[in-house]
Amino acid sequence: MRPEGKTADGKPAAGLGGWTEAASDPTDFVRRNTAVGRPPLVPEIALHLATEVTPIWQATEESLSRGAVPPPFWAFAWAGGQALARYVLDNSALAAGRSVLDLGAGSGLAGIAALKAGAARVLAADTDPFAVAAIGLNAAVNRVAMEATDRDLLAAPPAPYDLLLVGDLFYERPLAERVLAFLEAAWRQGAAVLVGDPRRSYFPNARFEPVAEYSVPVTRDLEDMEIKRTAVWRLA
Repeated sequence: MRPEGKTADGKPAAGLGGWTEAASDPTDFVRRNTAVGRPPLVPEIALHLATEVTPIWQATEESLSRGAVPPPFWAFAWAGGQALARYVLDNSALAAGRSVLDLGAGSGLAGIAALKAGAARVLAADTDPFAVAAIGLNAAVNRVAMEATDRDLLAAPPAPYDLLLVGDLFYERPLAERVLAFLEAAWRQGAAVLVGDPRRSYFPNARFEPVAEYSVPVTRDLEDMEIKRTAVWRLA
């Protein structure tokens, strides 16, 4: 099932299941189907986002109402990512001078926050090539240099990093189990692990301790409320 619509320049909008029919160039697709905005909790950072006036938002709304496929996660500033980015910016010593992995990066919000906090190096990892394109554009608009990859890093032992950042990645059981195993392996190697999560269905509360809480403005089209109470957690 593919929602129909048009992009800002009159071209057919891509379906949420694959995108490539409408755009052979993911970077061009992101540019044409998003608008630059600022997440409410982290106004210091600009992102290419879906908004009520962009075609990708309309396609997402149609898809959600039909119970079809999930939205393009990279096009939205989710509550967990906003809380995590806010915490990193307000506690810059956590990232300053360190190597950072932004896992399941989506828009790259947390990784950009780490760079603005003084991180020496950030790798943003997301298996969606359109997310990688969005990360590149978002890094450019914020004038930071960030590496990005679409490799599935969960398929191998973690490389050494000083800090791992994870925003809103515990929404499906199989993925949550893989993510937790990866984070625990990195923690055993000496990495600090911070997660932004509003207690999604498969978030393993018993393995984490909260270090901060935020009231995050979100949209009712994607969440169950307009203000989402969200915590930043440390792997305990």
